[in-house]
Amino acid sequence: MNDTLKKSFIKLPITRTPRWIIILLDLVVSLFALATAYFVRFDIYNDEATVSREMDYLDDVIIYIIGIKAVVFFLFKIHKGLIRYTSLEDIKRIFFAVFTSSMIILLVGLIRHYYFQLNFLIPTSVLIVDFLASLILLIGFRFSIKVYYYEINKPTKKDVHNVLVYGAGVSGLITKRTIEKDPQLQAKVVGFIDDSERLSGNRLEGVRIFHTSQIKKLIERFNVDEMVLAIQNPDRSKTSRIIDICLHYDVTVQRVPNFKKWINGEFSSKQIRKVNIDDLLGRAPIDLDNQKINHQLKDRVILVTGAAGSIGSGLVRQIVEYGPKKVVLLDQAESPIYDFQNELIAKGFKGLFEVVVGDIQYYHRMKRLFEVMKPEVVFHAAAYKHVPLMEDNPSEAISTNIAGTKNMVDLADEFKVDKFVMISTDKAVNPTNVMGASKRIAEMYAQAKDANSKTQFVTTRFGNVLGSNGSVIPLFKKQIEQGGPLTVTDENVTRYFMTIPEACQLVLEAGVMGNGGEIFVFDMGESVKIIDLAKKMIRLSGLKLDKDIEIKITGLRPGEKLYEELLANEENTGKTHHPQIMIAKNRSAEPEVLSQIDCLIEMFDGQNNEEIVKQMKCIVPEFISNNSVYSKLDKK
Repeated sequence: MNDTLKKSFIKLPITRTPRWIIILLDLVVSLFALATAYFVRFDIYNDEATVSREMDYLDDVIIYIIGIKAVVFFLFKIHKGLIRYTSLEDIKRIFFAVFTSSMIILLVGLIRHYYFQLNFLIPTSVLIVDFLASLILLIGFRFSIKVYYYEINKPTKKDVHNVLVYGAGVSGLITKRTIEKDPQLQAKVVGFIDDSERLSGNRLEGVRIFHTSQIKKLIERFNVDEMVLAIQNPDRSKTSRIIDICLHYDVTVQRVPNFKKWINGEFSSKQIRKVNIDDLLGRAPIDLDNQKINHQLKDRVILVTGAAGSIGSGLVRQIVEYGPKKVVLLDQAESPIYDFQNELIAKGFKGLFEVVVGDIQYYHRMKRLFEVMKPEVVFHAAAYKHVPLMEDNPSEAISTNIAGTKNMVDLADEFKVDKFVMISTDKAVNPTNVMGASKRIAEMYAQAKDANSKTQFVTTRFGNVLGSNGSVIPLFKKQIEQGGPLTVTDENVTRYFMTIPEACQLVLEAGVMGNGGEIFVFDMGESVKIIDLAKKMIRLSGLKLDKDIEIKITGLRPGEKLYEELLANEENTGKTHHPQIMIAKNRSAEPEVLSQIDCLIEMFDGQNNEEIVKQMKCIVPEFISNNSVYSKLDKK
């Protein structure tokens, strides 16, 4: 559970009782059950002669009865379960063990009677009562120990942490049982909340179910310390609202992992984890046309550039599930691609991929790659993406983002690749920095090339990706770990966010639907204020703003926008069959753009940043620098 709960654990000297003692106790209980059965019998037939005769006979056969029960109990392993955690599975084992031992005693008695003309081991009436008494007493013995264990370890009321569970389904019920089964957590489930009006007012194992609209009142009424999200596929907008309310009231929010991640199919309190920022910003699962994606990728050679990056590796993780003939992983970052290779091998994909260490800037190296691998589909994710770095190094931006893309586009055309999907960015819209302008020029080149090529060149454009390398989320996490401050460039700066898996899913879907020349724009949801994001991350970490950690405003960086856009003013969008993918009806690139781009690439050798940026502004007239040394190049 959370850190507060962990710190308040009771230090119990839990010792494990030797198994032989459990077996011995079970046999003692069974003997008591047998005695009870005889008492019931002789309470009816109570003449002394009969009782004396039965007791003398029992002295001769008792060793066989004990032996049968001992062997059967051992084989059914009823001694293996921890008594203080007796479950339904333990009860089932006890039932079958007692039933089996009774059947064996009956069978041995029948054999004695019909083949050896001897008496039954024990009378049938005694056997029936013994079965029932043994079953009740063995189960009762275990539950008595269980109740005793919980009672002596029950925390005092002042130490108990009140917990609300979001979700009154199967997962919520399992969560309640798990929390209450572990006394060390010192937690009490005071209520369930659920979105269903139908469930409101009912009870689940004695705990009342409330509607989610009552959450504020419940937090105050029960003095709630913690909320556990126990819905497997929650509505992200509702979940985000609930988390926001909890954070406002300083209620710790945790969640139950997907059941597929439960250890050996079982859930324990140790698996409850803190909610992270992805849970707040992600959206509903994306519905993909898997049949069409499968048709495009299955049994084909797929090339992914920038395969060690956040988007590139995310694409590969999804592509391998569609059964491609081979996936070629291209990247110039040696260590990251090595680590990713090991990850794929560990997941059982060895032989399905091939790693190529190389740089898209080098045309001849890339040409050899196309000659040998013969890719049929290319996902081009390789790029420099950090705005401040590219603002200081425009020559590298044109070398990789433009010249490198040109190399890949030209080779895809030359080798008649079926489809080329380029990963772009919202910073390419009305660019205010070198990085965004370089990506816009790369888009223009791919579109221009598509007009006279058999290869279908498709561009996908989206905003910031949660958790990607160098994004604001990992930066904030690192700053929180270091004690702050969290650095925000401006109080009003906003960004669109998308998770890596959903971005990659939409890239695959757009790649399938594209016929060439399109720029697909993804529904990024609502833009998020970065300062609000920082505040939420502080609260999710269990810290208090300005008390434990502070936020520092540093000022906009060169080339940085306050607001990101997904479409330029000259563009509008059309619908596609997928509600989260739109197609941008953008202005087409002029014929002379290809020669202008060639001229720009040649300027790399001169390393004259101002001349390079001036040429970029010529190619992309809407490129207006913001807070940059290149602002002087813009027409006033």
